[in-house]
Amino acid sequence: MPLQGRLSIEHLCQLVAVSRRGFYRSLRQREPAEEETEVRSLIQQIALEHRRRYGYRRITAELHRRGVPVNRKKVARMMRDDNLLAVQPKRFVVTTNSKHKCEVHLNLASRMRLSGINQLWVADITDVRLKGEFVYLAVILDSFSRKVVGWAVDRTMMSSRLTVAALERAVADRQPQAGLVHHSDRGLQYASPEYVAALDKHGMIASMSRPANPYDNASCESFMKTLKREEIYANKYDDLDHLRINVEEFIEQYYNRLRLHSALGYRSPEEFEQQTEVASSVDARSATIEFFENNDENRQGNSTAALGKGATSPPSPDPLA
Repeated sequence: MPLQGRLSIEHLCQLVAVSRRGFYRSLRQREPAEEETEVRSLIQQIALEHRRRYGYRRITAELHRRGVPVNRKKVARMMRDDNLLAVQPKRFVVTTNSKHKCEVHLNLASRMRLSGINQLWVADITDVRLKGEFVYLAVILDSFSRKVVGWAVDRTMMSSRLTVAALERAVADRQPQAGLVHHSDRGLQYASPEYVAALDKHGMIASMSRPANPYDNASCESFMKTLKREEIYANKYDDLDHLRINVEEFIEQYYNRLRLHSALGYRSPEEFEQQTEVASSVDARSATIEFFENNDENRQGNSTAALGKGATSPPSPDPLA
């Protein structure tokens, strides 16, 4: 733009009877094409780096972090022109139906202190979107080692078939002794008579989270996020069988055997189990459960009850658990 000497932009606009807004609009229209091309290139780069999960607001913020002053409307226009608007997430599918009349169980997992495997299993369900349908994955983890001990996929989660299949797979692989605590949410799939009967058949003690409180199931939730981020979101599956093959390879060949887990001292679940198996004695292989006495004077005190080989259901913990 030619120099205007000592005259301000406002004074020049008054001399030629042009508004400042009109002047700047005309100036923007004459911006070099190279500048807009550079911005467009950066937008494309950021969008691809984040696999089109960023919308125009976050891309604008990222451009500002990189020292590119551009407004949201311009970014949105460029993204729309280049078909780079973020891929919208699919509607969230609720996998927990806790509105049922089946019996729910006290939360034992939050008070357990583990000393070995097959003392506490945690279970959960998630959805996976294929090309034309949602399917469902049920998983059971050993809470001590974070190892996936059972899993199953199916097209429906309305019956207990999915969760029972995962449980039976875990039992066949691990052969746990009676007294193992099985923890889950309060969903119908885990509270159904069929699933409870399966737990009773194998001598397991049922435990369930409080409503809207998934912290005791955090290890299973963490695994689900890892599975989706590192396997499911990175691939496209043709059908249920294709998904089943990939999930089995990820769980059995990679996650359980090779993937280092920070909570395990950067060891894989199987390596962690092998090392703790050698270090642990048979007598120390039972878990303990802490509970508060239902007594105003001793409410701050606690007691412990052993769980493990030959254990029966522990004394009832605080009903607020």
